[in-house]
Amino acid sequence: MKFLLVAVNAKFIHSNPAVYSLRAYALQEEDAAKGAVEIAEYTINHPIEEILSGIYFRKPDAIGFSCYVWNITYVLEIAREIKKLLPGTAIWLGGPEVSYDAQRLLRTYPFLAGIIIGEGEETFLALLRRYLQKRNDFTDINGLAVRVSEDSCVLTPPRGNLDLSEIPFLYEDLEPFTNRIIYYESSRGCPFRCSYCLSSIDKSVRFRDMETVKKELAFFLAHNVKQVKFVDRTFNCKKEHTLAIWHYLLEHDNGVTNFHFEIAADILDEQELALLKKFRPGAVQLEIGVQSTNEKTIHEIDRRMDVDRLSRIVARIHEGHNVHIHLDLIAGLPFEDYASFGRSFDDVYAMQPEQLQLGFLKVLKGSKMHEKAGEYGMAYRSCPPYEVLYTNWLSYEEVCRLKHVEEMVELYYNSNQFTTTLPLAVAYFSSPFGFFEALADYYEEKGYFLQSPSRSYRYQVLLSFLDEKTPAQRELFAESLTVDYYLRERSKTRPDFSPDMAPYKERVRSLFRREAQMRACLTTETGYGKLCSHNEGGSADARTLARAMHIEPVRHDFRDGKDLEQTQYLLFDYERRDPLTGAAYVTTL
Repeated sequence: MKFLLVAVNAKFIHSNPAVYSLRAYALQEEDAAKGAVEIAEYTINHPIEEILSGIYFRKPDAIGFSCYVWNITYVLEIAREIKKLLPGTAIWLGGPEVSYDAQRLLRTYPFLAGIIIGEGEETFLALLRRYLQKRNDFTDINGLAVRVSEDSCVLTPPRGNLDLSEIPFLYEDLEPFTNRIIYYESSRGCPFRCSYCLSSIDKSVRFRDMETVKKELAFFLAHNVKQVKFVDRTFNCKKEHTLAIWHYLLEHDNGVTNFHFEIAADILDEQELALLKKFRPGAVQLEIGVQSTNEKTIHEIDRRMDVDRLSRIVARIHEGHNVHIHLDLIAGLPFEDYASFGRSFDDVYAMQPEQLQLGFLKVLKGSKMHEKAGEYGMAYRSCPPYEVLYTNWLSYEEVCRLKHVEEMVELYYNSNQFTTTLPLAVAYFSSPFGFFEALADYYEEKGYFLQSPSRSYRYQVLLSFLDEKTPAQRELFAESLTVDYYLRERSKTRPDFSPDMAPYKERVRSLFRREAQMRACLTTETGYGKLCSHNEGGSADARTLARAMHIEPVRHDFRDGKDLEQTQYLLFDYERRDPLTGAAYVTTL
């Protein structure tokens, strides 16, 4: 007997901890499961023919698909076709996208045998045992929706919550996760009741045994895993749990692994903030769901958040310049109109996160938002991911415009490629939101949304936009964009928009000669400064430094955009980079 667990992920770098958890729990409890449970992982970008043949040649007796908003449409298409190829194979679904609509799905799709509802480890084990016993009676297994005839199904009683510490470690073999993100779970459930989120349905919060957690984190650290993303819905909802894990990671830092946490920042206290400041730059990444700063919206979606305190906390975290901060906004929430969303955007932008995620409300089955959609005049797409189309407060035209703003934020803010230019440019507009809104309009006018200009060309597009809006500042922005360009990479070709280098070439050559001989700015600790110490006589050839580094003359102070009294020379060291933005280390010569 073979039960094949199938994951269809959004991207190759993602993995699916759900199917690995089902298998690990079954292997722990049932010896016969060792040869019976297999896993197949694909992405939504795989051709369906490849997935069908991959499943077909494994000849499973039963298949379980892990279902989410991003893959359910594709999963159902795959399941429909695989049933034609393997008519005797039972097809089961599980996951958040099918748990709250199970009976309708069974009525609609006759090729389905049933659906695992809610938490799946114990339910899957019970299901597997029936197949191993060659029994086809499942209606007495809790946590299922089971087809009993062509046009009828049975919904069994819900299953109680599992002790999270009973689930074995999923990653003893790291080979399947090469070059992929590792997802780790130290708790399930969420104490908050946000009306748009399915986590609000699980009213209990359960934690994995701390000694077990430490042992498993030690495994990741010992194997120099690049990134571990905690999937805990609110990681810091229990202070002792948070401090124990952060202390352990701080004390055992391997200098490589990055840990990602979703937190409620406004409940962090002084002890937690002090601990965060001690981490190696780049070791910790925090994702904070702000969603809106409109007080009426916050109240309506059942959130508890002190926006002013949140802003102060984020500023405190920034002081250490060691933690990557990712702040989220959701467009389409109740009582948030276009102007209100713009204010929420400006409030979050002022917090200066490394990433500002502008998302759109997804009206998920089972959520309170789904129940109240009619009251809010909320129309949303009938197909996954059920994204909002319009509300009583936000028109479809405004949603479309925000989509364009979102793309500008991705290209020009979240790319971290314009960190010098953006603060200067935004100052010439009514607000940060006004800047991205105007830039989006410019892209629309020029047809760039269809043409998708290349990464390097985006610098020129931004300069053209700013030249049109603030023509008197062309020299300033040409210079700041040149600095941004060289912050990312040591390019052999100078950008067309950059100021003329001819008047400064001899001065730049002399500066490289000085650095090669005297190491005035490059020490053995800085990246290419090591070239000096490794060469005979403790010096490096000026040409060697010039090939490895870049010097850019500037005539503006980028803090305020004003002219400098005399030209300054910036030296870019590409061996030393900002761990949060990836920008080269810069020294003023």
